[in-house]
Amino acid sequence: MRYFVTIAYEPTVWSDADEATRQRYHQEHLTFHDAVKERAHLVAGEALAGPETATTLRHRDGSPVLTEGPFAESTEVVGGFYLVDADDLDTMTELCALLPKAYSLEIRPVVRVEGFEER
Repeated sequence: MRYFVTIAYEPTVWSDADEATRQRYHQEHLTFHDAVKERAHLVAGEALAGPETATTLRHRDGSPVLTEGPFAESTEVVGGFYLVDADDLDTMTELCALLPKAYSLEIRPVVRVEGFEER
């Protein structure tokens, strides 16, 4: 089963971190990657630019309207994601526990929609 993992954290987690803490965060991601190689399959994973770089598209009266900035105000920002193919949720939670403790991680199963498998 595929799982989508959203990585969220307080905006200052990185900017306020000293070099040793940043290195620890980096090492924890590498440990996560190594564990996924052994127990699951990493489909995708990326870090995201800050929310101030976002463009939000909404529809008003049937027409698209673009707004600079994030979709919603939040105390946490989404800073990245992983898409992992793992046997079960227990495996995913064990793997995600290796990531930095400063993160809030939302782990959600991916739903396969019939007719979109090959697109």
